[in-house]
Amino acid sequence: MGFGDLKSSAGLQLLNAFLADKSYIEGYVPSQADVAVFEAVGVPPPTELFHALRWYNHIKSYERQKASLPGVKKALGKYGPADVEDTTGGDSKDDDDIDLFGSDEEEESEEAKRLREERLAQYESKKAKKPTLVAKSSILLDVKPWDDETDMAKLEECVRSIQADGLVWGSSKLVPVGYGIKKLQIQCVVEDDKVGTDLLEEKITEFEDFVQSMDVAAFNKI
Repeated sequence: MGFGDLKSSAGLQLLNAFLADKSYIEGYVPSQADVAVFEAVGVPPPTELFHALRWYNHIKSYERQKASLPGVKKALGKYGPADVEDTTGGDSKDDDDIDLFGSDEEEESEEAKRLREERLAQYESKKAKKPTLVAKSSILLDVKPWDDETDMAKLEECVRSIQADGLVWGSSKLVPVGYGIKKLQIQCVVEDDKVGTDLLEEKITEFEDFVQSMDVAAFNKI
């Protein structure tokens, strides 16, 4: 298993295909597996590799707390699709084995190039036959007014007026915060590829006559 050289176009394409129906490298929460692959990628993937770019930007948001993410970081070759040969050197192989991804410093033979492209095409074809799972998240937002005189019904109306592809508003309630002030706590479900917390905060705080600030109270992958 493995992605090969994640600095190369072929390696990034494999990563993108792998993440087409997954939110994380392993499991359903960010872990040391994501940290290991994130560090190997190093820079944001090209925009056309949108699955890989979506994952990269999401893991980047954990950069300050990556040491606290669960799991134990393993060799890079231990992560990725099981049906793609690891060529990162994590497992010992015979010297005569063909390096399907090759090194930029070595001249790649036509046979090795043909095998690499054939293997990548097979993997892409296999992934294309699988139904695409849409990664979604459930987010609980705290929207705070300026004072106790703010019309909270109007504030909620403004928040719910925000419409975007991949955004569905859910239940809400008013929660006392002190001095007669109540905050709006509202649930929403978003498609990760289309809507992020930055966009929500930008749109909600545009209603500056009613909204003082917005915080994310809870964020859960679905």
